[in-house]
Amino acid sequence: MKSLIKAVAIAIVLAAPVASFAQSSQEPATRAQVRNELIQLEQAGYNPFVTNDPTYPADVQAAEGRVQAQNAAVAQTQQPVADTSGYGAPTSGSSQSGAVLRPSKNPKSVYFGN
Repeated sequence: MKSLIKAVAIAIVLAAPVASFAQSSQEPATRAQVRNELIQLEQAGYNPFVTNDPTYPADVQAAEGRVQAQNAAVAQTQQPVADTSGYGAPTSGSSQSGAVLRPSKNPKSVYFGN
């Protein structure tokens, strides 16, 4: 029983770093990013200064939907971004390598005659 407890404890200790790396790697939004998002929402028709608004979630969600639609339209009109990952140029097309290997006419064992 003690060996089972030790094995479980060791597994937990070894799995802890993996779990910490599995967390979200997104950095928190900066103040400038939040400010830009708020400006986009205001331009889409959302007024953040209305108090006691009975349609609060609906109007924010509608404005966010309009902002997402605008961002999607802008993304479609932009030119594709060059690959800067450092893993070579993207390939287009196909390639061939080698040919079909045909068996010889007289297949003899390597050990034939020995």
